[in-house]
Amino acid sequence: MTAPLMSLTWTDHVTGRRGYLVIDRLVRGVSSGGLRMRAGCTLDEVTGLARGMTMKEALHYNPEGRYIPLGGAKGGIDCDPRDPGAYELLVRYLRAMRPYVEGCWTTGEDLGLSQDVVDRAAAEAGLVSSVQAVYPLLDDEAAARRRLAEAFTVEVDGIGLDELVGGCGVAESVLTALDRAGVPHSGTRVAVQGLGTMGGATARFLTRAGLAVVAVADIKGTIANPAGLDVEALLPARDAHGTVDRAALRPGDRELPGDAWLSAEAEVLVPAAVSYAVDTENQGRITARWIVEAANMPVLPEAEALLSARGVTVLPDVVVNSGTNAWWWWTLFGDIGPDAEEAFAHTRRSMRALVERMLVRAEADGTSPRAAAHAIAADRLPVIAERYGWYR
Repeated sequence: MTAPLMSLTWTDHVTGRRGYLVIDRLVRGVSSGGLRMRAGCTLDEVTGLARGMTMKEALHYNPEGRYIPLGGAKGGIDCDPRDPGAYELLVRYLRAMRPYVEGCWTTGEDLGLSQDVVDRAAAEAGLVSSVQAVYPLLDDEAAARRRLAEAFTVEVDGIGLDELVGGCGVAESVLTALDRAGVPHSGTRVAVQGLGTMGGATARFLTRAGLAVVAVADIKGTIANPAGLDVEALLPARDAHGTVDRAALRPGDRELPGDAWLSAEAEVLVPAAVSYAVDTENQGRITARWIVEAANMPVLPEAEALLSARGVTVLPDVVVNSGTNAWWWWTLFGDIGPDAEEAFAHTRRSMRALVERMLVRAEADGTSPRAAAHAIAADRLPVIAERYGWYR
């Protein structure tokens, strides 16, 4: 495994807290990857995420499209986003990273940070935009920026389009796996860890496809109902960090310990919160047939090997949660317009094709879906490098 192009550790002069930036690869001088904030964030974690972004970009490469894949990168800050000083820490981090954001790193929301918070902090740090490094690659910068800005104003049933497209992609990944296995959507049960941006949208799209979300977990614990939760009632009862106000629960809903989602009687588990949620110990409690990684790196490799040995299929993050990143670029480059139906349709087509390709490759090679996704990315990276160049 090759080393990243650049790895940087920053120490905040006010609090002593650390932040990280890893640029795994540049394509035409630019990389793409979100900025996360969580207590315990490490350089190794950010390095793995940056490598994953390189693969996500490659997996969505379409030589006929306007969207030109970028390189992979990631930022991380070791701080609880609920800390009273978290926002000012974010501003100081972005001020320190300003030369990279201006020149070669496009970023946006990730775990612990919403896009509006990133945008506000970026402006305070003196940046034009968190994605300004890509502007020189655009044919018509003014039109592209208007198109993306307009897309961010679109709401569907009270939730922003930018918060929904990622979950649409996760849900389509689930539905593709079910369809290939001949499992009907109706009656299939799902447990979701995390009801933030990604988890909440995933739960909405899956319930609207006929599946039953029987458990959701947040920082306060797990909410469960074997008959299915009322997802539409839970979504508006969330705070900014995805924590559900328990006043919204129905009489049949039960409150269980935080890790109860792991052992929920469900066919599909969707970890959509933190990294490293499934380890070698707690994986033994899982009875689901599929784990669909809406979060980044939620299943440890050793745990995945044990799960695979007993017939549990893990659909990897590098494919499953790639829809949000791709939607940004499809919109900015002009493959789609600032319209919800167009965005959902394009996301569904692209994700279904990608998941189908991954599962076919896994079956043909006799490997896991993750190994198949990595192989597809490995096939595409030299093609992208030959067409656009790369800096190693």
